[in-house]
Amino acid sequence: MPARRMAARRALKTVLVDLSGTLHVEDSAVPGAQEALKRLRSAPVTIRFVTNTTKECKRDLLERLTKLGFDIAENEIFTSLTAARNLLEQQQVRPLLLVDDKALPDFTGIATDDPNAVVVGLAPEHFHYEMMNRAFRLILDGAPLIAIHKARYFKKKDGLALGPGPFVAGLEYATDAKATVVGKPEKTFFLEALRGTGCAPEEAVMIGDDCRDDVGGAQNTGMRGILVRTGKYRPADEDKINPAPYLTCENFPEAVEHILERLL
Repeated sequence: MPARRMAARRALKTVLVDLSGTLHVEDSAVPGAQEALKRLRSAPVTIRFVTNTTKECKRDLLERLTKLGFDIAENEIFTSLTAARNLLEQQQVRPLLLVDDKALPDFTGIATDDPNAVVVGLAPEHFHYEMMNRAFRLILDGAPLIAIHKARYFKKKDGLALGPGPFVAGLEYATDAKATVVGKPEKTFFLEALRGTGCAPEEAVMIGDDCRDDVGGAQNTGMRGILVRTGKYRPADEDKINPAPYLTCENFPEAVEHILERLL
């Protein structure tokens, strides 16, 4: 509770916005989201887009958003893939990359021969027994397990779908190892996203459809969190975190209206 009270007393300087489920679901924009983003850009705030998506590299993601009519610059996007790459470079390890092939460009230049680390993102085509067993054996031999994120599920056009979390948990269970998580809801991820904005967490708000990873993670870092009822949102998600979300809105446009009317 103190973090939320403290947040309410500080002027808003930065808005962090989730992408998948908040601005768009696959190749469909959330109705009114493009116009709402334009309105938000007219306010005296810095905007950063923060995403756990591991289905595609940043370049492809930007192309998808641009085609949907969103005005977003590449340097405004901070992804968990970037955070994972930063960690691999710091640790100087050679990963077995369990990520979608479309995400591989974000790991260009990282050595992957004779792997001594395991990195898990969303990779449906790699989540089969042979590959999981290979990862299992590497971890047993001492390779660190790095989870790009541990989302339980995400929203596709045809319904909810398993995220990487269950597969990471399976490897943890089988090896008695603990994964290092680099994406949301980790505090380090949110602080890294704010780097260069000159903004303290208490001066930021996060908008997202994932109660735990977006809103809970942001509020644990000292920000306000706005939950939107689009994407993966399910009724009663608000009750899954403590403190509860600062606010729950129907969608991104409604969240923007609240910011423009109440937080500036």
